[in-house]
Amino acid sequence: MALAGNLVLALGKIITGILADSLAVLGDGIDSSMDVLIAVMTLVVSSVIARPADKNHPWGHGRAETVATAILSLILFSAGVQLIITSAVKLFNTVFLHTENTAALPGPAALVVTAVSIAGKILLSWSQYLFGKKADSAMLKANAKNMAGDVVTSAGVFIGLGCALFFRLGAVDLVTAILVGLWILKNSVSIFLSANAELMDGSTADESYRELFDAVRSVPEAGNPHRTRMRRIAGFWDIDIDIEVDPALTIAEAHTIACRVEDAVKKRIDCVFDIMVHVEPAGNVQNEGYGLTEKQVRD
Repeated sequence: MALAGNLVLALGKIITGILADSLAVLGDGIDSSMDVLIAVMTLVVSSVIARPADKNHPWGHGRAETVATAILSLILFSAGVQLIITSAVKLFNTVFLHTENTAALPGPAALVVTAVSIAGKILLSWSQYLFGKKADSAMLKANAKNMAGDVVTSAGVFIGLGCALFFRLGAVDLVTAILVGLWILKNSVSIFLSANAELMDGSTADESYRELFDAVRSVPEAGNPHRTRMRRIAGFWDIDIDIEVDPALTIAEAHTIACRVEDAVKKRIDCVFDIMVHVEPAGNVQNEGYGLTEKQVRD
């Protein structure tokens, strides 16, 4: 329902923006199309992600979604830049060069479709939040929050259009379009940085690291969790961690402790794709140049 609703609203704004000669509404339509493109992209690459691991992809194909997201962010960035350039050139010609007596006023249809978009986004955001709360789905709740942000953007466009029509100043529509273009650039950069962090095996999920260390601490025999690495693969966690155990334990006993750590981590952290627990004898000091320690995360 969310995908279909966003698609209708995005197409409505893009078509109306072109026909009503409103770059602000066109830009708002491009902004709304981000949600649609991401959802469609996820459906398209789902078949690739579902492929089992093979010799060339031992971790599976989950990163296909991340690569596609990075490409999409570049496309959206290009659209935002084009919107800003087009609007800025028209505004400059109108205000400074006077090659156009006045910038074209947007048609009333632009105001109507923006109002409909605001109402539609409010309904979609509300429904996504309710479904997310009922299913306890973080993804649906996040989608609801994202749609609520779209409402604010469309509201800004609506105000800009209202001022343009009320004061008979088409330049206001161009200024609004530039602001929307900047918003598109911000979102596209944010999407790219998030995708790039995943491609680079980076993470800023400090809370997840804290949960990981708390899980290890819940197993009394497991000491000094360190050289910890968490990375995302298509929404799942791949985790590596070293622990120290009593050197007098047998291999079987140490292995049992490692399994208990794995179980404790999976109970505390959702969507664990794989976890590798490396066992070391207590007091084993090594010069380890990668991974995080508990002190680094909690400081």
